[in-house]
Amino acid sequence: MKLHGVFRATKLPSGQHTIGTKWVFKIKRKADGSIEKYKARLVEKGFKQKYGIDYTEKFSPVVKYVTLRMVVAITKYFYWTLDQLDVVTAFLYGEMKEKVFCAIPEGVEVDEDFDWFELVKAI
Repeated sequence: MKLHGVFRATKLPSGQHTIGTKWVFKIKRKADGSIEKYKARLVEKGFKQKYGIDYTEKFSPVVKYVTLRMVVAITKYFYWTLDQLDVVTAFLYGEMKEKVFCAIPEGVEVDEDFDWFELVKAI
């Protein structure tokens, strides 16, 4: 996340609300049960935010079922092929409009002068 410039270490302005962070770990396994790789994801404890104070709108970039059905129908009608892809860092390109401050994740080292992270991009 440092590579993508997601956070900026900072001092917390007075009166500013903060959000906690948590690491979520997962083990990806092969078909035979052996370990393929270890994965780690940093999440914010956004469930502690209050509407109107910490945020004013919600958005979830998920395709609607009717849209998916229409794309599949058009593809079949014209005998096209259908492919899919996954952009691993897609959410790291969303610039933040609001000022959001979160706890420094466990295991991340910063200068002593800073006690919080300001989110620059969405996680």
